[in-house]
Amino acid sequence: MPARSSVQLTFDKFRILYLLMGIVLLAPGVGARDLPMCKESDYHFEYTDCDMLGSRWRVAIPNKPETCTGLPNPVKGTECSFSCEAGEFLDMKTQECQKCAAGTYSLGTGVRFDEWDKLPAGFASYGMDMNVENIDANCSKSTWVPKGDYIASNLDECTSTLTYAVSLKQTGSVSFEYLYPDNSIFFEFYVQNDQCQSTESENRWMKSTEGDWNTHYVQLNRGNNVLYWRTTAFSLVSNAVKPVLVRNIAIKGVAYTSECFLCKPGTYSAKAGSAICAPCPLNSYSNKGATVCQQCDSDKYAGIGSGTCQLRPACTANDYFYTHTPCDSNGQTQQMYKWIEPKICSESAEGAVRLPASGEMENCPPCNPGFFPNNASVCEPCPHGSYSNGTVCVPCPAGTESMLGYEYKWWNRMPDNMRSSVYSREYSDSERDTAWEVAGEYIYTTPGDLDSDYMMLTLSVPGYRLPHSVAKNADSTELSRISFVFETKCTADCVLYFMAGYSERNNEVVEHWGGTREKQSYSYIVKSNHTVSFTWAFQRTEGYTTERQYSSDFAKIYAVRISNVIGGVASQCQRCALGSSQSGSACVPCPPGHYLNNITGACRRCPPNTFIRPQQPVGEGACIPCGPHTHSNKAHSACVSDCHLDLPQAGGEMAHYDFSPLANATVFQSGPRFTSKGLRYFHQFSIGLCGEEGRSVASCVDNVTESRKEVRSHVCQATVVPSDVRGQSVVSSQPFSIGDTLIGVTTETTLDQVSSPTHYFPLESSLPDVIFFYRSAEATKACKNGRSTTIRLRCDPTVSDEGHLSLPSNCSEGTCDGCSFHFLWRSKHACPLCSESNYKEIVSACSQGIQRTTYVWQEPQHCTGGVSLPAQKVTACVTLDFWLKFGVSTGTVAALLLVSISCYFWKKTRKLEYKYSKLMMSAGEKECELPTADSCAIMEGEDAEDDLIYLTKKSIFGKIKSFSRERTSDGFDSVPLKSSSGLEMEMS
Repeated sequence: MPARSSVQLTFDKFRILYLLMGIVLLAPGVGARDLPMCKESDYHFEYTDCDMLGSRWRVAIPNKPETCTGLPNPVKGTECSFSCEAGEFLDMKTQECQKCAAGTYSLGTGVRFDEWDKLPAGFASYGMDMNVENIDANCSKSTWVPKGDYIASNLDECTSTLTYAVSLKQTGSVSFEYLYPDNSIFFEFYVQNDQCQSTESENRWMKSTEGDWNTHYVQLNRGNNVLYWRTTAFSLVSNAVKPVLVRNIAIKGVAYTSECFLCKPGTYSAKAGSAICAPCPLNSYSNKGATVCQQCDSDKYAGIGSGTCQLRPACTANDYFYTHTPCDSNGQTQQMYKWIEPKICSESAEGAVRLPASGEMENCPPCNPGFFPNNASVCEPCPHGSYSNGTVCVPCPAGTESMLGYEYKWWNRMPDNMRSSVYSREYSDSERDTAWEVAGEYIYTTPGDLDSDYMMLTLSVPGYRLPHSVAKNADSTELSRISFVFETKCTADCVLYFMAGYSERNNEVVEHWGGTREKQSYSYIVKSNHTVSFTWAFQRTEGYTTERQYSSDFAKIYAVRISNVIGGVASQCQRCALGSSQSGSACVPCPPGHYLNNITGACRRCPPNTFIRPQQPVGEGACIPCGPHTHSNKAHSACVSDCHLDLPQAGGEMAHYDFSPLANATVFQSGPRFTSKGLRYFHQFSIGLCGEEGRSVASCVDNVTESRKEVRSHVCQATVVPSDVRGQSVVSSQPFSIGDTLIGVTTETTLDQVSSPTHYFPLESSLPDVIFFYRSAEATKACKNGRSTTIRLRCDPTVSDEGHLSLPSNCSEGTCDGCSFHFLWRSKHACPLCSESNYKEIVSACSQGIQRTTYVWQEPQHCTGGVSLPAQKVTACVTLDFWLKFGVSTGTVAALLLVSISCYFWKKTRKLEYKYSKLMMSAGEKECELPTADSCAIMEGEDAEDDLIYLTKKSIFGKIKSFSRERTSDGFDSVPLKSSSGLEMEMS
């Protein structure tokens, strides 16, 4: 069977396509009588997909299936690479490019979406929750919302996605305008291809905008492309979130455009072949598809790009403002009144006010410091090397240098490096620039076209350079300082923003103040030469309204001062050290650790353990003593702790501490918190407790915005949100320092006006806590004196090496007032080093001639490291059994001996008593005669009972003794007796 041609195969595909669409291709005459013949209005032409040869077919597609018959047969179409130019469209009937008619436009190979009354065809929007732990969140309604001229993102914590799928026949592009004013929202744009592979470029993350619309451009590859606009809000503050706005989406690279698009209301195209519609000028309007704009009636007005005209209201006092004319040659100025431009009010309407007459001529205020008035009464900067108070320039004396900067406190004319502008979300291309006007003693905001307008004032400087007398050092982060005095008065929800950055378009909000504020000052420390632009933006109300209800609300700035500006002017000169003793020698900085003597100009060494303020290196007062248990670093720019501490204890003994194991940067989080909409977040703290120069310091980052702001200090805080956005486990934002400088280390609860209340962390033992005191000098509207931090180190040998950090129970965020932060750090490394006084010895009993001595820690143990427990000692000894036996034996012998001796003397005493009694009895018979003791034997007639008593009652010892005596042959005991004559006789 011969191979079929690709044309035949393609035609067969058309038949299958027609069948699937419910279209019956009938042979001539078959069923024709059932359906009418198709007219040109009953169908339209489309191209098929390109085949492998780059060819395609044009086919007729009925607008409604099975309504007619006789559709034109498919014909070979143009090449797939064919396209029309901008301002043209492809006529599918002739397959040729035709110019768009007037009142319409075309991008040629692209499409444009600039009307957002509803979601255009092909777009889809859906919401989802990226916080995997919040399973109860309902994000189905968190979608992008069309707002007429633009489409706005959602305002809650859900993730909202806007998508559009397009197939490109050639390499193309997509561009769109966006407004991204709120850094508490993630905003990303990326593209996926056929394989769902996303663009991983960093360009997918949009840069925030505060002033005007930005344009984003991305190249697209040939083939299928799905465009994604995605936002996720992380609103952790009470202020309302500002949505992301997108408009004017243009896509180029499609194969053809078969029709032209009508110009939307407020725009027009005057000639055929237009690629874009131009907006109508002021006081004119147009309808959809207009070729020309119509002028409004005299009693009506219209803004740029308006589709209708509105009736002019009667002029009021809120429709004009006052200003001062520049000083003339006579040194005088005049207060004048001007209508707000563009003027929308009517002076002829009933009840309208007239523009007040100009005021009288008055003397000009003096020039600002560093300037002088020339002959034409124009303020000019003083020459280099001189200074002024606004009147005349005076050369700096020898041995001094001028302190360059700018100080504005008189406002007769707008300074050359300041610019005023109005940003309106609705009319961003307005040419009005009278947002702020000078008024002699201050500069103030004028009424805007709309109360939601941003009244912007921008100050730009070329960069910064430290004075020659100030030495550079790594520990000092202050490069410059800007200070200003301001005041606001509001009857609605007005806000004054202060922003800083590299340029007006990418400045970030540093601080803001809402509502009425009394006259007050604010200072901001500049730490980089990339921060050269500062913007004040005043908005009367967030809500959009066409009426001027709050025109009387204002913001005033009385004074602005910024230091160390390259090319600035000087209001004073400062003593400096000279490079040599020669006259005219250049100023040089004093060596590290030296201050400048204001009288002699010589550098003097600071006392030990002091540091020098970088902004005040003059005078002995520049040397600031370090706090307790700290010492100055090599550059004498800060005080540090080497993590070692010696403190006296009760009894006069010194306790030695070593906090080195706690010196590395430590990160911990507070307990979970929730926004009003249920978003879970944490406060994350980073601590670099102590250490010498070059140590690892604490770091907190912002990974939400493109600035990637990083804060490095002793203690810092950031807000983190668990999320799957950007492929990150957490989102970190709003970093700030709560401890730049180490004040001191002590056991006292108060140091240098910083307090660590004991009731926050009640003591649990007699061992006191060691407290580290820190301070951050950067002031905020809530903390005018800056922030402070105290960290209590508490000895607890039971916890792990890292220890456990906790917050006060009644201040779950670590602070009760937002300015003073307090932490408790339990760790065994917070205990003093162990010494000999921290252990005791236990001596064992003597066993088998061996005695052991063991050493144990005192309980409770309040020490760590230091000395180790001595090893067990073993000594020889005599056992208790031996001494017991020896004692018992000796005692027994002694007892027997004692008993024997006692019995002997007792027996002898009894016999003596017997003899004595006999003598006494004999003496009783013959009074006054001594008895004669011729014999002691028992004679005849004597009673022997007495002897019988003693002889029959002998004790055991007596019996023993009686057996030991010698006995006579007749059995009688021989008893020696003495006669009266003293002769000894023996009785047998």
